[in-house]
Amino acid sequence: MALKDILVHVDDGRAGAARLDAAIALAAAHGAHLTGLYVRHNPSLPSYIQTQIPQSILAAQMRHIEDAAATARQAFEAKARLAGLNAAWRSELGQTLPVLALHGRYADLVIVGQRDETGGEASGDPAAMPEQLILSVGRPVLVLPYAGAIRTLGERVLVAWDAGRLATRAVNDALPLLAKARKVVVMAINPRIGEDSGHGEIPSADICLHLARHGIRAEAQHYYADDIGPGAMLLSRAADEGIDLIVCGAYGHARWRELVLGSVTRHLLAHMTVPVLMSH
Repeated sequence: MALKDILVHVDDGRAGAARLDAAIALAAAHGAHLTGLYVRHNPSLPSYIQTQIPQSILAAQMRHIEDAAATARQAFEAKARLAGLNAAWRSELGQTLPVLALHGRYADLVIVGQRDETGGEASGDPAAMPEQLILSVGRPVLVLPYAGAIRTLGERVLVAWDAGRLATRAVNDALPLLAKARKVVVMAINPRIGEDSGHGEIPSADICLHLARHGIRAEAQHYYADDIGPGAMLLSRAADEGIDLIVCGAYGHARWRELVLGSVTRHLLAHMTVPVLMSH
């Protein structure tokens, strides 16, 4: 599958400009159409509160929302034009999660930002972002970290491999990115070896063979560690390998186990140091 239709979430957060720049660079590299989606958050207030607020204040608030959307559109269109992209702008009134999920289903890839717990995210973004979007959109979601500069994206890729269904889907979704990468490492953390494990005699070897048939040269690695969680191990190895993109399946266990045991997904989304592509 070629990467030809990309949707990027545009907002007023402090990481929004870097996210847009990364999306434009990715679209240019793949010759893809880029859609910028800005969600205008109509403040949801109980009716008994709305009746106590003067109409002039409510009108001024809406003008501020519309002005912010217009400013974001100008920046998007100027950058897309400078890059020579085929691009489109969309602005919707509503809540971030359902609007992004709806529009994202008509794209090959959705690009969003990591939730900024330090207070730098755009107002109106729900606490469920981006986790619930990954679970609901039905498309691969590329999550960009809010901290640090994104100098390269997809040149050196780490694939988190557990031989499961979701990891398999993530690899398939990432094929256009893997095909352009200079280096691909497929890594299994604490793999079980056995007939029902899915790993074969050499963990990660079979999926590397599959990638080779797509013309993608990948290196198979596996590690065992009892003193560090799989998510932390992936980020540690990513730093050691100079990785600029991690590919993984999202929420591979039953949700009650995620709540009790924690998860690789949750760890990566909370502590990511490089962009992460997740599929569910």
